Parts: sequence; C-alpha cells; structure tokens
Amino acid sequence: MAQARSNLIARIGAGAGHVLGRLDMLALFPLIAVLGVALDVASLVMISAFALPGLLALRAIGLTASGARIADAGYGPLGRHGDGLPGREALLAALDRVARVPGHDSACILLQIDGWDRLTDLWGAEAAEDMVTRCGDRLATALRHDDTVARLGDARFGVVLHPVKAARLGTREAITGRLCAIMAEAMAIHGTAVRLTACAGHSNLRREGAEVAEVTLAAAEAALAEAHRNGPNTHRAYAPGLLHQRRARADLASEVEDALSDGQIVAWFQPQVRTGTGVISGFEALARWHHPDRGVLSPAEFLPAVDDAGKMDALGRHMLFHALTALKSWDAAGLRVPTVSVNFSAVELRNPALADHVKWEVDRFDLRPARLTVEILETVAASGEDDGIIATISALRSHGIGLDLDDFGIGQASLAAIRRFGVNRIKIDRSFILGLEEDSEQQAMVSAILSMAGHLGVETLAEGVETRAVRARLARMGCGHVQGFLLARPMPVEETVSWATRHNQGLARLPVIDRHAG
Repeated sequence: MAQARSNLIARIGAGAGHVLGRLDMLALFPLIAVLGVALDVASLVMISAFALPGLLALRAIGLTASGARIADAGYGPLGRHGDGLPGREALLAALDRVARVPGHDSACILLQIDGWDRLTDLWGAEAAEDMVTRCGDRLATALRHDDTVARLGDARFGVVLHPVKAARLGTREAITGRLCAIMAEAMAIHGTAVRLTACAGHSNLRREGAEVAEVTLAAAEAALAEAHRNGPNTHRAYAPGLLHQRRARADLASEVEDALSDGQIVAWFQPQVRTGTGVISGFEALARWHHPDRGVLSPAEFLPAVDDAGKMDALGRHMLFHALTALKSWDAAGLRVPTVSVNFSAVELRNPALADHVKWEVDRFDLRPARLTVEILETVAASGEDDGIIATISALRSHGIGLDLDDFGIGQASLAAIRRFGVNRIKIDRSFILGLEEDSEQQAMVSAILSMAGHLGVETLAEGVETRAVRARLARMGCGHVQGFLLARPMPVEETVSWATRHNQGLARLPVIDRHAG
C-alpha cells in the first residue's frame, strides 16, 4: 500500500515536473492572478497563489521518489572527485549501471577539443589546462544532476545520460549539438577572448553482447573518429559498420612500420601535361599500399592508419625518396620531365627538420631544387596560424623548392596566403572541373580563379580532367596544366616510361588549342 502511494506521488510529481519544465505553462500563473484581480474573482487569485508552490513541492517529491527508484535499481550519480572529473573507469561504471535499469535506455557522448596541440603550443600548458577545466565545468553545469561527466584525456570528455525511456537519434543529436555549442562559447584567456570547437561522437546503449559498457564506449569512440575524419567542429552518430572499420584501421596501423620497411608502400605516378600542347609538365607521386591480403590500397584507405601509427613523417620521407628516384630514372631514359610533385600533410609540415631534409635529399640526388614540387593542401594554407607550418613552407621556398596549392577552391585560402607562401601554381579542385562543359556556374567560378591567378602571376592546373571537351574548354579559358583520367590513371613507376614514350609519339597528332582571346 505504501509502495503504491509512493508510486502515485512519483507519477504526480513527474507530471508536475513536465508542466513546470515548460515556460509557456509557467507564464499562465501571473496571467491567472491578473485576471482574478481584474474580474474580482477570488478563486483565481487563490489558484495562482497556492497552485504554483504546490506544484513545485510535488515536483520535488517526485524527483526524490524517482531518484530513489533509480538508485534501488543500481544507478546513482558519480559526481566529482576531489582532483576533478572522474575518468574512464567511472564512465564505464556509469554505463554498466544505466544498462541494468530495466525498460530504460541511455547514451554515451564523447567530445574532444579540436587542435589541442596547437592550443597548447600557442597558449602554454597551464592556460590550456585552464581551458579544459572550464569546458568540464560548463558540461557539468549544462547537464542534469544525474548525468555523468568524465574526463578521458588531455582534451576529451565523456558523458553518460541518466536513464531515459528511449535515447533516440534526434534526442542524442540535439544534446550533442547543445554541448558542442556550450564548449564553443568564448572564454577569456590572458585578456583575449578564445573560442574552442570540438568534435563529438555519440551512441545509445549497445546491448549486442555481455560487455555493454565497453561496446557502447567503443561505438562512441568510432563515431568520434568518424567526426574527426570529417573535419573540426563535427559530430557523428554511431552507425553499424563503424566498429568494424575502426578495428580494421587499428589492424592496419599495427602493420604500417613493417609495410614501409618491406616495400609494400610505394609511389605510383600520375602525369600532368600542358593543356594546349600536351607536353608533359610533371608527375605527381601518390602513395599505394600493396597489402598482401587486401590488395592495392589507396591513400584514403590507409592514411588514417599511418597517422594512428605515428608514421606520417616516415611515410613522407619514403615517398620523397621514391619520387626523386623516379625523376632520375626518367632522366636516364631520356624523358623530359620538368618536375615531380610530392604531398606533405600538416603533421609533416610542422616538423622543423623537414625543409632541410628535403634539401639534403635533392642535393644527394644531384637535382636542381626546382625539379621537386611540394603540394600543400589549401585547407592548411587557409588556417595561416600555425607558426611551425609557416616556417617550414618559407624554408622550402628559400631552398628553391616549387610549391603547389592543392585542392584550390574548397579551403578559402586568401590572396595574402598565396603571396606569403610564394605559391608557384594552384591546383583547381576536381569538384569545379567535373561537368564543366555543361555547368555555366562552374565555368564562371573556374574563369574567376584563372583570372585571379593570371593577375597574381601564378600558374594553374586543373585536377580531375576526364573528357576532351573539358580539356578543350580549360585550354580556351587559359588553364595552363591538366591532370586526370583523360591522360592516365596513377601507375607504378615501371609503367611510366612506356606511357610517356607513347604519349610523346602521339603529340604530333594532337591539335594545339589556343587560348580564347579575352
């Protein structure tokens, strides 16, 4: 009997909480009071005077009763430790407890501050730690008392939601978006307003096996990794298959070192030609992994694993050696290949020893520095705030190495960045080139890019050229170089000499396309 009465009170209290949780319902109480005075109806005044306090009391009783039921089921808030937020084990314990609440669901949300290493370098370890502490405080304040917030690393937080009837995707997305927005609010550091962004991944409880807590956390980690792959300030939900992808990536990461030393990862080469004449103007070196079990893997398939293994610098040195070796082999074969291009990631460009290593390798192969071109992603140049990257690019330029700005048009690089870095050529992203012959808007954008490059005295190359019609239009528009499947797909170095020989023999049969006047 007493239990039934307690349950009834809890249900009434929950209903009161729902009513009081809506601002439009709260607004009715002063309106009722005003209406009662205006109409001289004492009962309305009494309702406004006693109903609100009564509902608040019922809400408190309901919350207490509800909390007791959840605690009886084995769940309770973890709270804070004396030295800050709880850690991974506490998060797993919270997941384990909410998983045992019958008829309820929950969710795990992971948030990681973007660009943590850069923030630490820029502001110092003490200020960076202060930022993280404030972010943790914001998260704890924004969530309900019974939610759990944990700190899982230098710049990563985990959240476990108090049990709910259903942790649907829309609900998780809304909560995750709100938490990311709260972390992005400005904070004062050394008198300067700083705004942080965070990537986030979330998953509801995964009850596929016995280890619900571990599987759920792994699912949220897979979602967070997917968010990171899509750029800063991104959040993603767990989807079936992400855990498999994450395990496959971890397996690849464990094989990277051996793959580099065993020669499984090699350079393939894609040709670049002058648009109007067809004369070979260079080759771009592109990494391929000849995996013994998975076949030939493209960079999109294995570069994240290389990064996880901490071998991006080793891969860059490996590709540079292969590219310069290929250039010497082309010279020995009597081919006129002016330059070979290699790509360096932001991680590699932050290495202060990179520029000197590149110059040393070029000298070791007895090549002019200008015969090597380093490609820099426009997204890297657009940031313009990383002193290490800027110093490396400046040193490469001072050594006489050529610089290409890759994927131009999608990274919002400023004209000032193009001038500051001393870029020799911009590579127009393939998204502007596909369908160029039919899309007038794309034609206008490409024309504007080419006009800008002409005024700056910078050469241009269009990526992703697949048809003769597109190549012909680019030639008439004044694009200097093209690259794409129309010419050739990336190929092993052994095939480049025969391809180049056939290509040069056929040049006499290709028409020369002049630039359209004006």
